Amino acid sequence: IYPRLKEQQTQTQLLEVFRNFYSGQPFLRVVDHIPTTKDVSYTNFCDITVRFNRDQLVVFAAIDNLIKGASGVAVQNMNLMLGFDQRMGMLSC
Repeated sequence: IYPRLKEQQTQTQLLEVFRNFYSGQPFLRVVDHIPTTKDVSYTNFCDITVRFNRDQLVVFAAIDNLIKGASGVAVQNMNLMLGFDQRMGMLSC
């Protein structure tokens, strides 16, 4: 994702914005490094980070599509729709 920034921010500020926005999301981790599939293999995690080049923000994300793919998302969504903790049945992943 390549959005444009309206005002200049530091790398630390951008990461803090993302950490605040995604706090409380059990399967999303905001990381300092550019994530790779090795970081999330065999997990339900989505690792994201941000970088910028002048006024353009670059968002990097990595998932294991076999776990965080359709079946993992289906279980997570079912849990949310039925009022269960979204982590139910997903913690061993």
